This record gives sequence, structure tokens and C-alpha cells, in this order.
Amino acid sequence: MTTLIMTRHGHVPGISPARFRGRVEVDLSPTGEAQAAALAARIAARWQPAAIYTSPLGRCVATGARIAAATACPAQTHAALADIDYGAWQWKTHGEAEAEAPELFAQWHAAPQRVRFPGGESLQDVAVRAADLVRDLLARHRGETVVLVGHDSSNRVLLAHLLDL
Repeated sequence: MTTLIMTRHGHVPGISPARFRGRVEVDLSPTGEAQAAALAARIAARWQPAAIYTSPLGRCVATGARIAAATACPAQTHAALADIDYGAWQWKTHGEAEAEAPELFAQWHAAPQRVRFPGGESLQDVAVRAADLVRDLLARHRGETVVLVGHDSSNRVLLAHLLDL
């Protein structure tokens, strides 16, 4: 049986007020660094990964590097694990996005799976690219343990897909 460990990068600045971080490069905060170290120790204590794949964004690369150091398994980036591209909403606060596009913002709250961000992606786009990657990894790493370091949005849509929700 293949074991897939889905993780998220550690804490980053820009959580409050809530904003659309997406593909903006934001370094791990000191709390995020501590979380990455704790995650790495936990994984190393329980599993021996055959592969570690991270989003190409720095916060995931840094988290993956901690896991790689703790497990002696090199980490590699994969574009399919990148956070959602929020397009024109990138780095805007929720309040700013709502003021600019109140109808689309309301739709995002009511049915986020139906929204394509202006100049960006939809959650379906993220799900397709992440699911394609996982299918490939399951075939490539049959019977092995694989660690993925992604983002909340990519992990959520991937998990929903894997659970057939």
C-alpha cells in the first residue's frame, strides 16, 4: 500500500486580516519555522519517505527542506502543488475583493467551486492538476511513502477529490 502524507507549509504573515495570498512569495514566520521543524520531526519519527514533493513557493520549499533534512530524503518541487492563482485578487484582503466585486465575492462565499478568479484559476483547475500529479505519483511510488507539501486550498480540493466528494 502506498502512503500519501499531505502536509501544509508552516505559518506565514498575512493571515490577518484574511487575504488572498495564493502565489505571492511569503516566507515562513518564526512560528512557521517552528511548525516546519516539528512536522519534520514527526514525519521522521514515524515514516521513511521515498519521495518528498513540494509546491514551488518558498514557504513550501522551506517546509519540505526541513522534512528532507530530518528524513535524509531529498525534496523536489512540482508545479502541480502550487497554490491557487487568485489572479487580480492576489494579496488583496477579503474586504478589498468584496468592495471591488461584491457579486463575485458573494458567489465565492456561497459556492467557491464555481468561481474562477479574474485573471486566475478556479478550484477545479487546482483539483485537476493536483489529482493528475497524485495519479502519477501513486503509479511511480507504488508501496512507498510519499510526502506532499502544499497549501490549504490545494490540499483541500485534492482531499475532496481523493475522497470522491
